Amino acid sequence: MDGGGAMEADPFHNAKEDEHMDAQTFKAGKMKMIQPDSLKDPKLDKLKEQVLLGWINESLKAEHIVVQSVEEDLYDGLVLHHLLARFAGVHLTLEEMALTASAQIRKLEAVLEELDKRLEQQDTKWEVSLIHKKDLLATLHLLVAMVTRFQPEVELPSNVKVQVVVLEVSRTGIQSDVQTEVLTEDRGDNAQEVSDTTDDPMEQLMEMEVKQTMAGVGLQVSDLDQQVWDLDQQVHSWKVSSFLFRTSGSPPTVMNTGSTMSAWP
Repeated sequence: MDGGGAMEADPFHNAKEDEHMDAQTFKAGKMKMIQPDSLKDPKLDKLKEQVLLGWINESLKAEHIVVQSVEEDLYDGLVLHHLLARFAGVHLTLEEMALTASAQIRKLEAVLEELDKRLEQQDTKWEVSLIHKKDLLATLHLLVAMVTRFQPEVELPSNVKVQVVVLEVSRTGIQSDVQTEVLTEDRGDNAQEVSDTTDDPMEQLMEMEVKQTMAGVGLQVSDLDQQVWDLDQQVHSWKVSSFLFRTSGSPPTVMNTGSTMSAWP
């Protein structure tokens, strides 16, 4: 050792800190994990990969910050600190890059304290240790609350839910339970979402034909001398009439005011 009297840093110091925190977290008693099937839900994927990720990157575009994963890139507090400054105007005196686990946790504590003041959640579903451990469920809850508070005009997917396994550790052992966790509110437009996602081409064709025919009912024929409809229109009317007959059980008559055309001869 050099006689300068300087003591070398322990290269395993940070690893020891992480091990200690993991043990403390486990002993805390409860943890939640999203079930694998819920991770495949298209609505969850849209919320996570399109809306929230897009919101972060668009918000921090001017600062040249690009986030690739909401699960992996928020644990050290840097992105959350910039979002806090962007939307709440709060600039904390913190190191920009927190490299050690203890520094990251201190930064998260300061940032989340300021965020919680502004989000005004009665029952917060996130905490420093969960965000730092890259807990997806807690991170999603936090981001949804931030979007709702700071930019409510951003349209979140409606009624996104996930199934979670809740593990609780006690002196008697480990207990588990499956619960439903709500991430976004139900706006009541589920029926519209189902209609929009109809992928049966025959249903779409029939629906389009009925709409077109009904839109034409009651219209005046501009040319009074026109008595003969072209072949395409006759075939179109026959298709619609056949469809209405199959669905209602009786042959309807669709009249076109001002003309001699009817669905049934």
